[in-house]
Amino acid sequence: MGKLMVVKKIILLGISALLSITPIIAGAQLIEVRKITPPKLESTHLGQKILCHRPMRHGSPNMIVEQKDGKIIVHNYGHGGSGWTLGPGSASYVNNLLLNFSDASDLKNDTPIIIIGAGALGFFTAYDLVQRGFTNITIIADKFDSLTSHNAGGLLAPVSMDNAPEMQKIIDQIGIDAYKFYASIAQKKHQDFKDGAVIIPTYFENRNDSGLEPYVGKVMKPAKDVILDFGNGTTRTMVSYDDGIFIDTAKMMSGLREYLEKKKIKFVQKKVHLFSELDSKYIINCSGLGSGELNKDGGVAAVQGHLIMLKDQNPRDLQHMILVYFNEGKTKSGQKVTRSFYILPKHLPDTGANDIGVIGGTFIEGATPETPNEEEFNILLEGAKKFYGIQ
Repeated sequence: MGKLMVVKKIILLGISALLSITPIIAGAQLIEVRKITPPKLESTHLGQKILCHRPMRHGSPNMIVEQKDGKIIVHNYGHGGSGWTLGPGSASYVNNLLLNFSDASDLKNDTPIIIIGAGALGFFTAYDLVQRGFTNITIIADKFDSLTSHNAGGLLAPVSMDNAPEMQKIIDQIGIDAYKFYASIAQKKHQDFKDGAVIIPTYFENRNDSGLEPYVGKVMKPAKDVILDFGNGTTRTMVSYDDGIFIDTAKMMSGLREYLEKKKIKFVQKKVHLFSELDSKYIINCSGLGSGELNKDGGVAAVQGHLIMLKDQNPRDLQHMILVYFNEGKTKSGQKVTRSFYILPKHLPDTGANDIGVIGGTFIEGATPETPNEEEFNILLEGAKKFYGIQ
């Protein structure tokens, strides 16, 4: 007897991006068909091109505390493309290490603490210290604006990392703790942040690619098998985490800065070349790529990414996230590149309501501003069009 296929129309409540669902029963498996309108990708709908350099560290992020030259130094850097995904949990983790460090017995609430770095990791580390009652905190950085943390896409998923197996359980728990933090914002339950994160469906080609499976059963529901129908004859078989989280990175950076300023955190703009030049005994190093030089860490590598902002879109069509991996290759400059495609409902400050959406997806280890690999913007765009079946 052949397979019986039953099609009936239902409406998925509460998720505007999923305009309709067609359950297809094939044998014992139920697959939902979700209709999604592709973004407008003509040249008139493309906005700013952004080049980012993520600070990845081979073997796992550096999250340790050590005593060096009479100072207590905590390290919190090297999270690759997962700085926002792990930020709140990572800050809590390293601060716990500091408070339990045997040589930090003289640490009091008013003890001077210097944080190096003003990205998401530096701000979250300062925020967590304030939550613990510390009052004498200074953030030192050579730059406070237009950082990678501001420009990052905002998908909550542990990507662009290199973790040793023995660190994976710790990384998973840090991610779970961070998910809880962002979920409380998305659910309007957080006491300090009213917005900056939303819960929307997140699509991957398979469960392994998501990196989110360790969160399932703890803070997330199991992924669903779905088919995305783009209405032009193109469909894609995907898995959906309907409780995925999008982090509005620009809004979160602004909210964190505002909160820390209200708490009288000091901000000093200068480049730190040596830990010894700082007069505080307690230092937390969140300098990202700068740690390669500052901490003499040869395991730190820049991972270059290319993003294209979208404009004049329908915001209702972009209330979801997609991440798919393509292939590996070489850039024109001869650097190894892993190409992928993601789309997120990112919106830059001071832009129109319809100027929403970002596409991105390159991971080029070792690339620098001197090797921008600008041809990757066009390759990214063509990959997005192919994914959606746009001619």
